[in-house]
Amino acid sequence: MKFLLLPHVPSQDKSDEIQLLELVENAVLAEELGFDGYGVGERHDRPAVSSSPPVLLAHIAARTSAIRLFTAVTTLGMLDPLRAFEDYSTLDNLSGGRLDLMIGKGGYPRTSRLFDVTADDQWALLQENYALFRRLWESGDVTWKGELGRSLDGAEALPRPLQRRLRVWHGSATSPESADFAARCGDPIFSSNGRGRPEPYAELIRHYRDRWDHYGHDPADALVGIGTSGYFGAKTSQEAVAKYRAVFEARLAVNRRYDGGSIRYSDVDEWVEQSSVLVGSPQQIIDKVHAQHALFGHEALHVHVDAEILGAAEHRATLELFFSEIAPVLRRELPSRPLAAGR
Repeated sequence: MKFLLLPHVPSQDKSDEIQLLELVENAVLAEELGFDGYGVGERHDRPAVSSSPPVLLAHIAARTSAIRLFTAVTTLGMLDPLRAFEDYSTLDNLSGGRLDLMIGKGGYPRTSRLFDVTADDQWALLQENYALFRRLWESGDVTWKGELGRSLDGAEALPRPLQRRLRVWHGSATSPESADFAARCGDPIFSSNGRGRPEPYAELIRHYRDRWDHYGHDPADALVGIGTSGYFGAKTSQEAVAKYRAVFEARLAVNRRYDGGSIRYSDVDEWVEQSSVLVGSPQQIIDKVHAQHALFGHEALHVHVDAEILGAAEHRATLELFFSEIAPVLRRELPSRPLAAGR
């Protein structure tokens, strides 16, 4: 099993400067503790301010040396694919080939309005932009006639990337179309698995594997990552739930303020029992990851901790517990392929 750290969404009002600096410092901590990857999502509305992942990840690349750098996700259908290539190819070079791109259509209506993307054209834009982005990555001479966007004539996009074949993950929340698109492209998929019971997300992954077979790919090559609703480990389940209660309440407040109350739970015990959140003793968390693995067959797991409610010391302590008592067991019992796709 490989582990990614995704930063928390702030539950209190903070300056943009502080939020951005915290994203960088969390990445440095993630590498120090042993995470395999660190993800920055592209968000163009409050409460997050991570609107420019390539800039953030380039700064993180300069502060780290080994951790894989993920976009989680980048809304490629809303971007100029040539410009996106230039930004991410530059990042790939500066990071020593540590980039993993994760794409998605975007799930926030405010962002869609900002970029003038509608439900009628968002899928077509994502697919066309992805196809051009992939062509630019793999060829130094591109002629392209776009139906919705940019056209090119013998273009050499620079700089040329360090990774010859970039691993592009497809972020999937609730859409069978995203699972089918990932399978058709022969790319890995990452399920958000974030707001309720895992079973509906697992159904999407089953659909992905079915379509993977349909498009003639080797079943052994399908690669799946999943998210969680959060993590907090402690020596006992009672201690974990008691300390996590304030985190849960803060998460609900943010969700109701910015995302229309999409989290359909109001009780922390029900949330811990029914959702994908990993809260409890080390053995409880190990058992829950195994149960989710039986549903998803995943090889990568993203973890996030709401640090500001816990405080810096508690945040570090629970992550140290993860890597001292949980991660070694899961890595041994659930082996996985390297994250790096190779050059």
